[in-house]
Amino acid sequence: MSFTLATWNINSVRLREDIVAKLMADEAPDVLCLQECKSPVEKIPQEQFQSLGYTHMVARGQKGYNGVAIFSKIPMVEAGAEDYANLGHARHIAGKLENGVTVHNFYVPAGGDVADREVNEKFGQKLDYLAEMRDAFHKDAPKKSILVGDLNIAPREDDVWDHKKLLKVVSHTPVEVEALAEVQDAGAWVDVTRTDIPDGKLYSWWSYRAKDWDVADKGRRLDHVWATPDIAGAAHGSRVLRDARGWEKPSDHAPVFATFDL
Repeated sequence: MSFTLATWNINSVRLREDIVAKLMADEAPDVLCLQECKSPVEKIPQEQFQSLGYTHMVARGQKGYNGVAIFSKIPMVEAGAEDYANLGHARHIAGKLENGVTVHNFYVPAGGDVADREVNEKFGQKLDYLAEMRDAFHKDAPKKSILVGDLNIAPREDDVWDHKKLLKVVSHTPVEVEALAEVQDAGAWVDVTRTDIPDGKLYSWWSYRAKDWDVADKGRRLDHVWATPDIAGAAHGSRVLRDARGWEKPSDHAPVFATFDL
């Protein structure tokens, strides 16, 4: 069975229903994971998505904040949702596909603007969230699983437009990069995107503040696709749909894709 998966921080699924539908129609991933849906589950606009073949959905939602959802053409059942760090936020949902693969969809806290938990509570929450992810994967080693989402960290030097300038900027600080590496190591997760695209600058996010985002190209790779070692070798075809950042009323993130032959 071959299937293509995409992950996308949509920054309001209701506000951007039309470009979600455009992605579904034009690119037709079998599984689409969305973050920052900013909607209660019952108000997620499913009708148009179902008409495009996405008849299965698992989700956790909140009014105007956070929220994660997985839409699938492949039969899927919910496989859990965790509230790491007890934040009371809708930041994780898991779905199990009929082929036995579990897909974890995460929206890791952004962490605010100051990389110091003593003066910035949000940064502390981010580090606590990552620590609990790490501990959970140590305790229960994942198998036949894919982890995707807006992890809000660009770990490699070539995942940001300027490594030195961003070393003290939240999303690329050494403490965050180390915390993410510990999560990855705990689950023995393989970075599918960078396995497929090992070299060169690669971004999935460009700030709304930059009107000339495409020309300036000051991006970061905040969105990730990982897989457990037992299925990572089946992954290929990774790509970032950069053009989506320029669609009408876009998200500041672009979708990231990978295909798995299982």
